[in-house]
Amino acid sequence: MKKILILAAGFVVVLVIGLVVAGMLLLDSAVKKGVETAGPMFTKVDFQLDKVSISPLSGSGKIHGFVMGNPEGYKTAESIRVGSASLALQPSSVFADKVVIRSIKVEAPEITYETNLKQSNLTKILENVDAAMGGTSSDPSAPSKKLQVDDFLVSGGKLKVSLTTLAGQTVTVPLPEIHFSNLGQGPEGITSAELMRLVIKEIEKVAANVSADALSDLAKKATETLTKEATKAAADAAGKVTQGIGDLFKKK
Repeated sequence: MKKILILAAGFVVVLVIGLVVAGMLLLDSAVKKGVETAGPMFTKVDFQLDKVSISPLSGSGKIHGFVMGNPEGYKTAESIRVGSASLALQPSSVFADKVVIRSIKVEAPEITYETNLKQSNLTKILENVDAAMGGTSSDPSAPSKKLQVDDFLVSGGKLKVSLTTLAGQTVTVPLPEIHFSNLGQGPEGITSAELMRLVIKEIEKVAANVSADALSDLAKKATETLTKEATKAAADAAGKVTQGIGDLFKKK
């Protein structure tokens, strides 16, 4: 009897561990699928996410290899690339109506700010998000699950500035720190779409402010390149004319 009880207890322990592990795997895959599915619905650009690891027990988590694409017509490969980001959440809120995220830390992201001098890739993405949300900060089509984000920090980033007319050439400058706090503190919380819009809007604002000198450098490079190409083309044309005249006199 004692042996049976020990075996039964061992089976229960193994079952509980298995359920916890399965729950963690399901949660990870659900978050990954949610990001890659919901993100493009609002931004109209591709989302890629290599891996998500979240522990409901400790409340810690990480994402790896996040890439947000660019709208059609832009020459650079992507708008945002994040190698890894960490988060800490309140474990008891994972299955509640509002998920409480204590902190999100995005370290060393690479932001591409490509502009055609009328609009940038980031403003176009922001327009897409606004259109998907009905042009307001509300999101009636979103699921009922809300978020609370106590602290959101983007640090150590790089900003790649590019002119569309230069076919993807970039100048890299430091991205200033971006910091949010006390988001969704009220009972209504904040939706994932609202959070995404807020972050993209702030990134676009910061990028536009710090890109002026980089755009000037790109314009200077473009002028130098065009001048060299024009000089070379003129020299080639003159050479062909000279050769043609020489050939004409040889024939005579």
